[in-house]
Amino acid sequence: MQTFLTFFLFAVGLVLIIKGGDWFVDAASWIAKVSGIPQFIIGATIVSIATTLPEILVSVMAAAQGNVEMATGNAIGSVTANTGMILGLSIIFMPVAVNRNKYLPKSLILMGAIVLLWALSLNGELTLFASIIMFLCFAFFIYENIIEAKRDMTPNEEKGEGNTDKKTVTINILKFVVGAAFIVIGSRLLVNEGTVIATDILHIDERIVSLTLVAVGTSLPELVTTLTAIAKKQSSLSVGNIVGANIIDMLLILPICSFISGGSLPVAFTTIWIDLPVALLVTLITLLPMLITKKFHRWQGILSLAVYIGYVILICVI
Repeated sequence: MQTFLTFFLFAVGLVLIIKGGDWFVDAASWIAKVSGIPQFIIGATIVSIATTLPEILVSVMAAAQGNVEMATGNAIGSVTANTGMILGLSIIFMPVAVNRNKYLPKSLILMGAIVLLWALSLNGELTLFASIIMFLCFAFFIYENIIEAKRDMTPNEEKGEGNTDKKTVTINILKFVVGAAFIVIGSRLLVNEGTVIATDILHIDERIVSLTLVAVGTSLPELVTTLTAIAKKQSSLSVGNIVGANIIDMLLILPICSFISGGSLPVAFTTIWIDLPVALLVTLITLLPMLITKKFHRWQGILSLAVYIGYVILICVI
């Protein structure tokens, strides 16, 4: 009976994230249309904040319980999974031309955030002073988004007609909220029940499960949102979601964890010399050529995905 319940809850989680992702992307696209704000900005702010809820909850709870390695590992590991696997897949399936001016500020902030975290944690801890610096950088990210959104809003006549009646507004708000809730709940069910299936039923080593299933599990909202956006040909929304989510992981989650853990957050040796360099590498692979050529190339996605797979194999071996 318990085995049946485990598989049933796993299936429920899968249904929730699929349907939730569909509603969530539809609502986010609607918000972009009626507000005139570019999809990339919507993806980098509203969507990314919603999809990083699992990382925020897992890292904050881990820090509160004194499990600082899980707090830092989850946030940084999510950046690597988001970029190497999820953004890599997005680029493979949709290598589109881009407006460099829209992508440049967020891309530079993300790359700078990883380098900043790396530099600030070389002494083996993230101090209160370092956390304040990172939090101020996050505030600048939000400010930059607000300024860009105001500058790039389209004229009212380009927003479409008949999209702001009371019924449509209500439906799309419900789609956004319920869709986000379904994604988060479904992700937790998939991770929890998937872990039980792997360890208790299939007898896969728990360490391997924790380094793969759990790490990828907290990135499921980004994966679902990206795959749904790909299916709906909303590439700007998916890329904006990944870039924004990674900036939140770097500049918001870790400072919060530092505050919760007493102002100082220990950073493991492997995190400094393996996890952060790999996170920076896949970020450079996926974003730097795009900024130079004004286009995503399929080879970028293939290479970043290969690096991520190699990284997973490496951490499983060591």
